[in-house]
Amino acid sequence: MSSWHQLRTPVRWMILAAVGVLALSLLEFVTDNHGLTTEGQVGAMLRWAAPIMLAGLGGLFAERAGVVNIGLDGMMIIGMWFGAWGTVNYGPWAGLAIGILGGALAALVHAIATVSFGVDQIISGVAVLIAAPAVTRYLSLEIFDDYEGGSITQSPRLDSAGKFTFPFLSGGDLFGWTTPDTLGWFNERNWFAISDLTEVARGLTFNLSIFTVVAYALIPFLSFVIWRTRFGLRVRICGEHPTAGETQGINIYAYKYAAVIISGALAGFGGAFIATPELGGIYQEGSTNSMGFIGLSALIVGNWRPAGVMAGALLFGFPRALGLREVGDANSTHLLLLVAGLILVAVAVNNAAKRNWTDTILAGGIGLGSLIWYFTSDSVADWFVDILPFVTVLLVLTFFSQRLRMPATAGLPYRKGES
Repeated sequence: MSSWHQLRTPVRWMILAAVGVLALSLLEFVTDNHGLTTEGQVGAMLRWAAPIMLAGLGGLFAERAGVVNIGLDGMMIIGMWFGAWGTVNYGPWAGLAIGILGGALAALVHAIATVSFGVDQIISGVAVLIAAPAVTRYLSLEIFDDYEGGSITQSPRLDSAGKFTFPFLSGGDLFGWTTPDTLGWFNERNWFAISDLTEVARGLTFNLSIFTVVAYALIPFLSFVIWRTRFGLRVRICGEHPTAGETQGINIYAYKYAAVIISGALAGFGGAFIATPELGGIYQEGSTNSMGFIGLSALIVGNWRPAGVMAGALLFGFPRALGLREVGDANSTHLLLLVAGLILVAVAVNNAAKRNWTDTILAGGIGLGSLIWYFTSDSVADWFVDILPFVTVLLVLTFFSQRLRMPATAGLPYRKGES
């Protein structure tokens, strides 16, 4: 085994992230465009990636138990409405809890249909997607329309749960004492690469919403649950070989129910997050912007693993945040064409070394097309950022599908006693 694979997974992730930041820093230096690694861009990326990540984690739990949940976007809509209602009436933390409960209840409907009655999982998910906007429109008419600042399509403005800065890294408070801003000191030195790395790190640790910290703290917790607990093992058995689990006395139905309900709870958290002041500050009809579907894309890119889902969500959240923060003539989204083109050329070179000529020609052709687009244009259209997550998934499936492995029985019906 190589020394690289002997490193712990978190260490490998940190090294890859550092290499990625250094590569972006070099591109910024060469192109004189410094919008990719700023503290504000990194913080915005975290916020926009959080609901995508939570939806992806919801899909992960359901599919690890063998149940496909394409109704995640509908569960996010339910969670967003109930989160807004709870925040207006009882405060941000209660609103978050109520939003999570709303998503879980929507998932319970999906679980009853698919696990107990054997309804096709895609059809059930589509039903949730169709019903969720109708349910929330009715609730808004009956409730929000009577609130000051509310209407049939939106809630009143919502309060924030507050901000958090990590002590000693970005100058946060510790027991009333303001700690040193270590990363900020490095940023002020303007050292090539080093200051870029510390600025990215400061964006990950400075003035974050508390809900953002909670969302990302779920990654190590859920990884532990899935890979290190009896509950996680039994959930994975449900998705890999439920008949074998049944012979060991595992209640497959119960674990499928639990996994799907957790899936909806996580999607509800993502929906409630969208309504917080960190993103919208209000419940507004249609404001999920298909993040549930993008979360499923992050699930595929992340190979059905929590850390991978987070990486996929950050990958999708980065251009969305960049496009929304675009200022003046900087047009940093245009630089993404250069980044994508160079990555695809590298993929082509790697496939050529393996004598995989089909992928070499395909990746090289798309990469060169992206580079030509970059050098023959000054900007990209607004739709470029919107389609980028789905194009990324298609490219990952095309060039890395052999490394992806979804749970063996995901999407297949299960009946007790049937082999």
